[in-house]
Amino acid sequence: MAVVDFLLALLSGALLALSFPRYGHPAFAWIALVPLLIALSWPALSRADGHMRRSASRAFTLGLLSGVVYFVGTIYWTGAVLRTFGGLASPLAILAMLLLALYLALFPALTALAASRLLGRLGLRALLLVPALWVATEYLRGYLFGGFPWVPLGNSQVTVLPVAQLASVLGVYGLSALVAYVNGSLVYVLLAKGRARVIAAALAALTLAAVGGWGAWRVADGALTRAGAPIRIGLLQGNIAQEDKWNPREARRIFTTYVAMTRDAVRRGAEFVIWPESSTPFMFEEDPGGGEALRALAREVQVPMLFGSDQIDRSGDVIRLYNAAFLLTPNGETGAVYRKIHLVPFGEYIPFKEWLYFVSPLVERLAEFAPGTSAVMLPVGEHAISTAICYEVVYPSLIREAVLAGSQLLTTITNDAWYGYSSAPYQHFELASMRSIEQGRYLARAANTGISGIVDPYGRVVTRSGIFEEIGLVGDARILTGRTMYAQIGDLIAYMAMGLTLVALVTVRERRHIWQSKSRI
Repeated sequence: MAVVDFLLALLSGALLALSFPRYGHPAFAWIALVPLLIALSWPALSRADGHMRRSASRAFTLGLLSGVVYFVGTIYWTGAVLRTFGGLASPLAILAMLLLALYLALFPALTALAASRLLGRLGLRALLLVPALWVATEYLRGYLFGGFPWVPLGNSQVTVLPVAQLASVLGVYGLSALVAYVNGSLVYVLLAKGRARVIAAALAALTLAAVGGWGAWRVADGALTRAGAPIRIGLLQGNIAQEDKWNPREARRIFTTYVAMTRDAVRRGAEFVIWPESSTPFMFEEDPGGGEALRALAREVQVPMLFGSDQIDRSGDVIRLYNAAFLLTPNGETGAVYRKIHLVPFGEYIPFKEWLYFVSPLVERLAEFAPGTSAVMLPVGEHAISTAICYEVVYPSLIREAVLAGSQLLTTITNDAWYGYSSAPYQHFELASMRSIEQGRYLARAANTGISGIVDPYGRVVTRSGIFEEIGLVGDARILTGRTMYAQIGDLIAYMAMGLTLVALVTVRERRHIWQSKSRI
């Protein structure tokens, strides 16, 4: 492998990482794949089997290099979390982070492998298939083994509002396809000759202009900000240090902090108050005194309250522990309970723990949670809302399922204290914001240490906090009932991308066999 190819792959990985917060900018995403695609397009591939095998190995390695840099640059904070709160020694924590990054890098590597195969048979025309290849593997990354759909390429554009509106039609994977298409077109323009490069440049420019123009009109129109019923929401950010959350000596301070913040939010006009994930310093259903104090608070302030608290289920043969969200009605009754469906690997359960023997300190510390089974509608007055707990808000299909079940307002509660001052809280907030555009819903987010906030259906931030500040936000949202195109069709573009990728690869393989047969005659 040439040194230049190696450097190009590393550059693509760095540009991909720099497309996301905290230190990046969305503009980098539009050129992030260009260096890698140039490296994949350069070789004049021979039809010889041995050369094809060498090209395949080269492409996979280049994609893997890009992917490792991409994910080390965006999930580096997992090492610190495992060291600080998981009890792993620094070398083991770093190793665990690198193994996760290496696994995630397999998906860009598969993209590069497929692109190389198609480039070898179709020439530069195969660059037109790059959006399908990228989306197919990116979707699989968010699905296989429970999935880890963190920082998909399309999410880099969530703050570029005119472009981000495409998510209301095709979801985040549609945005990924658009960004990958522009990258592929740039490479075609750089490497092709004649009129074809002019046509490719014009088509990419027209596509981007059309998407951006329509998106700018949609945001300016803002019809969803005038529809539905208004609701004023209080978001409580207690800023409780992770090491204090379950310290018995801190329990009274934690609880009285949230009680005082609730009263203050209601005095400021909040009609619905949201506490963060695991915000009670006791298990709501297991502590009669604490539970009754919360019910009395709901009756006092006369507004619905949503809060996170662990739940123990003893109804079956096996006792199960759930990460749950409780909705208290204004009369202090439990209106509904939602149990977290997508659990955090290494945080709430250990995947493949029989193989990952080196994380034994983490296994010994961890009380494993059971996953919930379905979305639950939470009653707020006459309306139905939904919630997502922590990391599961990054799953587009889960939030879509809630909207199809009748959710008129999206909420999410989280505890991002684990992540410290890293990029993770900023990435997490923007991943959550994408769900509001996809579903055409307001999203209210309460985070223990930030970022808390309200995002409108166009991705505009109505109000937000900083990280590691104690603050109660009160902001306006609206209860909405309409459905976006994406809510109706879901990840159709991802299914089409996988189908197109499969057809292209099979067709190329068949043509290769036909050529080989003719060459022997």
